Amino acid sequence: MSEREHWGSRTGFILAAAGSAIGLGNIWKFPFITGMYGGAAFVLAYLICIALVGFPVMLIEFAIGRRTQRNPVGAFKALAPGTPWFMVGGLGVVAVFVILSYYSVVAGWTLGYIFAAISGAFHNLAEPSQAKDYFENFGADPFKTIICHLFFMALVSFVVIKGVKKGIEKWSKILMPLLLVILVVLMIRGLTLPGAEDGVNFLVKPDFSKLNGNTILVALGHAFFTLSLGMGAMITYGSYLSRKENLLSSAVIIVFLDTFIALMAGIAIFTAVFAHGLAPDGGPALIFHVLPTVFPHIPGGYFFGILFFLLLFIAAITSGISLLEVVIAYFTDEKGWSRKTAVIVFGGLVFLVGVPSALSTGPLADWKIFFGMTFFDFMDYMSFKYMLPLGGFLMCIFVGYYWGAKEFIDEIKSGNPAFSLRPVAAMVLITIAGILILITLVTGILGVGA
Repeated sequence: MSEREHWGSRTGFILAAAGSAIGLGNIWKFPFITGMYGGAAFVLAYLICIALVGFPVMLIEFAIGRRTQRNPVGAFKALAPGTPWFMVGGLGVVAVFVILSYYSVVAGWTLGYIFAAISGAFHNLAEPSQAKDYFENFGADPFKTIICHLFFMALVSFVVIKGVKKGIEKWSKILMPLLLVILVVLMIRGLTLPGAEDGVNFLVKPDFSKLNGNTILVALGHAFFTLSLGMGAMITYGSYLSRKENLLSSAVIIVFLDTFIALMAGIAIFTAVFAHGLAPDGGPALIFHVLPTVFPHIPGGYFFGILFFLLLFIAAITSGISLLEVVIAYFTDEKGWSRKTAVIVFGGLVFLVGVPSALSTGPLADWKIFFGMTFFDFMDYMSFKYMLPLGGFLMCIFVGYYWGAKEFIDEIKSGNPAFSLRPVAAMVLITIAGILILITLVTGILGVGA
């Protein structure tokens, strides 16, 4: 086996890991679920859940990856030889394959909307109903959806095939600062709109009457999913770290960047939505059905519309890269494949498996053989509602009750000798995170058909 690659710099690792966490979940999903579940009250619950669940599980994944210098399957084989624990890593590899197959389709929509914005297609969209018709016509065109899906997967494969330093790290150093600059421009534009303060207040002034059990569960689920946890992505990225890296401070920075960018996206979107008297609870359609009607009414809206969908596309790329890398790391580590072969084969397979998802808004819209869901909805439902929380829960069990809190603490101390935490305290924190994840998993199972 060839010598394992490592990140060229700490900055490169942090930007790559932050890029993995910062995806469509931050720019697309966070704003719409915040709008649906009460604004600032939801944001407060989300921040608490990030601290209690997201941060500890990210630290667990980094520690497992760096200790073993292996992919998710190999990591569990190294720490628990001769046991079935390797299947937890296998679950992660399968989950990222499933997620990337339909995530690429949504990313393709954002690409299509970049060209639509450039062509001026939003200029005549005066009402959300017109924007909805535009989206449905776009999604119903199999040629457009499949070509955009193909282009996205080709771009992600191009980056991953170059390796850790020359591919993932190099492009993360370009894409992440670009993403931040675009988001800052959009946020400033939103804040300068008349009535923008209503959008800001929606995000920062909680109405606790809107805080209920369901809101907390949604916040808990999103806090876990937004950081790319439970799928082995952070184990894989952690496996390219040196022993000198400070895992604790790196995890703090990445969680902060992920949360900060989600809040910035919320400000950019809700200031525009409130400034034009539109409802913030547009649901998943908020980005594609509502915002295209806002841009034509903003001075410079043509330019800002292009920037917004470019922002979405960049966020999708940085996450897509980390998802494909999990699969590639498994086949290069465990099966001895060359990186080039693994990327060509599995980048191609992900594209093929994603084709039915791309057709789920068009020719296959009525093909509902999976619990009354389209192929796209079924893949999303299975991965995010079951695979990821199950993976995260089992990781907590593994570290707390098999590998051991002492070993976990010792791994964090490598690169951070000043770190001090009693094993009992670590066990309490890991157990709390595990229980909260289990709650999300159980409520997901009980909510079947709801």
